[in-house]
Amino acid sequence: QVQLVESGGGLVQAGGSLRLSCAASERTVSRNTMGWFRQAPGREREFVAGIRWSGSWTDYAESVKDRFTISRDKFKNTVYLQMNSLKPEDTAVYYCAADPLTFREARTVDYWGKGALVTVSS
Repeated sequence: QVQLVESGGGLVQAGGSLRLSCAASERTVSRNTMGWFRQAPGREREFVAGIRWSGSWTDYAESVKDRFTISRDKFKNTVYLQMNSLKPEDTAVYYCAADPLTFREARTVDYWGKGALVTVSS
């Protein structure tokens, strides 16, 4: 069972930056792909970014391309989401995700963190 723990959420003004971290409990094939989803009030959970642990693949939602960057630290078993030029519409709970396969849909993901709240004020 993979455990994922997010940190780094908070309140930031529009145009500002935040970095989310997701620490995984172990290095197994169960988390060959890790990434981030987000869920705003009244909306479905949506894909934000993903990365293969090998580093050979990254993917981003169109809404965050050129503003967000996903990366991983193999030695720390940690994935990061650097968020720049934040907008009020980025406000959501951000969930770390892990799965043996690549993903873009929440229903296909095996493992989830508990979430970190990001609030962007205008």
